[in-house]
Amino acid sequence: MEDSPKRTLDALDIQALLAYLPHRYPFLLVDRIVDIDGDRSAVGVKNVTANEPHFQGHFPGQPLMPGVLMIEGMAQTAGAICMAAMERKSRAVVYFMTIDQAKFRKPVVPGDTLRYHMQQLRRRRNIWKFYGEAQVDGEKVAEAVISAMMADDPRAP
Repeated sequence: MEDSPKRTLDALDIQALLAYLPHRYPFLLVDRIVDIDGDRSAVGVKNVTANEPHFQGHFPGQPLMPGVLMIEGMAQTAGAICMAAMERKSRAVVYFMTIDQAKFRKPVVPGDTLRYHMQQLRRRRNIWKFYGEAQVDGEKVAEAVISAMMADDPRAP
């Protein structure tokens, strides 16, 4: 029997993400998780739209999704994996710790659908490490190795 059962397609819709992650608009950069395999992997989806605030300045007349926001979307997808695997919501928070080997390969523009493919590399106690790829139409547009730490939420009663 598996210790981390595979979650169903609708297990992490936007309402579940809002319960697991502290982020809110305009900084919630994942719309849903379409596949989650326990604490091992997940695919997050972000529909990139022209009305997002960062496109006003990045860059006027030629809007491009900032690479740092793609990395943040990967981190949020990984954070949702951690929270779902631990089945914790309001009593815990996931802190972004490191970004390594980040590469940006192609521009992402309004109308694209980003898919964040996250794969756990390692977990030691409350520290998690993931490899992530951001893809548009199956083509890699960014990648990075990130780590995060799960801790008690200081705002929890």
